[in-house]
Amino acid sequence: MGKVVVLSTGGTIASRRNGRGASVATDEVGALLGRLPFDTGVAVEGRDLLSVGSYLLTPADMAGIARAIRRALDDPGVLGVVVTHGTDTMEETAFLADLVHSDPRPVVFTGAQRPADLPDTDGPRNLADAITVAANEQAHHHGALIVFDGAVFAARGTRKTQTLAPAAFSTPDGGPIGLVRTGGVRLTAAPAPRVPIKLSEMDAQVDIVALYPGAGTAALEAVVTDGATGVVLEATGAGNANPRISEAVARLTATGVVIALSTRVHAGPIAALYGNGGGADLVEAGAIPAGLLRPSQARILLTALLASDPAHAAENFALHT
Repeated sequence: MGKVVVLSTGGTIASRRNGRGASVATDEVGALLGRLPFDTGVAVEGRDLLSVGSYLLTPADMAGIARAIRRALDDPGVLGVVVTHGTDTMEETAFLADLVHSDPRPVVFTGAQRPADLPDTDGPRNLADAITVAANEQAHHHGALIVFDGAVFAARGTRKTQTLAPAAFSTPDGGPIGLVRTGGVRLTAAPAPRVPIKLSEMDAQVDIVALYPGAGTAALEAVVTDGATGVVLEATGAGNANPRISEAVARLTATGVVIALSTRVHAGPIAALYGNGGGADLVEAGAIPAGLLRPSQARILLTALLASDPAHAAENFALHT
């Protein structure tokens, strides 16, 4: 009989309020598994990796989680892996896990919006649902998934869209790919297959620069001066800025800095439509459209590519968006 491995990294699902009323990750994986609301019908092995809020994670930490997933899947008796994780940056770690995942078995991320010491905490149900999905053969060949509030999402394109509500995640350009209800899984779609990328040390510096009406070049130039070899622009609309920004992009890309173009808009693709500093000018200046990826996931992709193969990061970024 196979088993599901649960890797605990902290987050709200493992948090309790301290004397000041602030939630801090404290519970170990055994405590999380001891609160499951129903029998998942599968053997479960828990492993503690970290015990932090996900807002504290670095890209290197995320790479460490991806390596732990890979080690768990080295055991042929493992049906799938669940990662309990804070919701703040789950979209980044899950996307990295998806980018490097080369095994047909599922990797499922979940967490909670309410701390473990609240009577209506949502963590136990989310964890039981995630284990159910990880053990289900339907989830094979779906890459990394996020299971939250009864919905199943592909990691790519999924992001946190509610700060406090139980339905924390959504995929604005595609929606959930399935549902899970007390031991039953129904998957209605599958992510498009993609070629995995190399799992690197994630030690390249990539920063996100927000653009807005009247934005100057100081922030963009400052992150490069500070050592960034890659930048993700959080542009307006379908990927627009102004002439000063497009001129700075041309200067910086000419020196080898890789600049990706994303947007602050909730949904829709990047499109090179406008001149006068708009998307058409930014792309002509060397910015690479991020497709449907929003800045958080575009940064993870660019970091992974720059860390593993900086000479080809720009062309490879375009292949993976």
